[in-house]
Amino acid sequence: METLRTILSRRSIRKYSGRDIPEEHDEILLRAAMYAPSARNRQPWHFIIIGDKTILTALAESTPAWKMLSHASRAIIICGDTTIEDTESFLIQDCSAATQNILLTAHELGLGAVWLGVHPREDRVSTISELFKLPSNIIPVSMISLGYPDEERQTEDRYLSERIHFDRW
Repeated sequence: METLRTILSRRSIRKYSGRDIPEEHDEILLRAAMYAPSARNRQPWHFIIIGDKTILTALAESTPAWKMLSHASRAIIICGDTTIEDTESFLIQDCSAATQNILLTAHELGLGAVWLGVHPREDRVSTISELFKLPSNIIPVSMISLGYPDEERQTEDRYLSERIHFDRW
């Protein structure tokens, strides 16, 4: 059950060693993302890979929640295309599934990663939209900071039986 082991041991990693990520990992991460389920199989996603330290630093300085980007080797922005999926809530769910696939694959590759919230925070959406000159039909949904880990985080039991309901509330 390698999948279950990966899911249960993945943690958000915000400190990185500075070691470069091989470029061949980009395709592996994005291939995994594109195998995520999507509403009506529309696959409304686009991805921006960021390796330029100047851009990573600019993003890190734009909001305190993204400060780890200044030490990241790479970041990936997951965007949704409203010309492919015009139901925004489906688009957000689809891009979120792709984001989770990237996080799990990064962990499997020995990378540290953290999901950085973008949508629906208008300040974050506009920062990314302006910096990357996104067309009006593209919504930045999330971003992932990536690097080789320079911290080890323990897993904890998150299973909460009191949140499980059978047949009714």
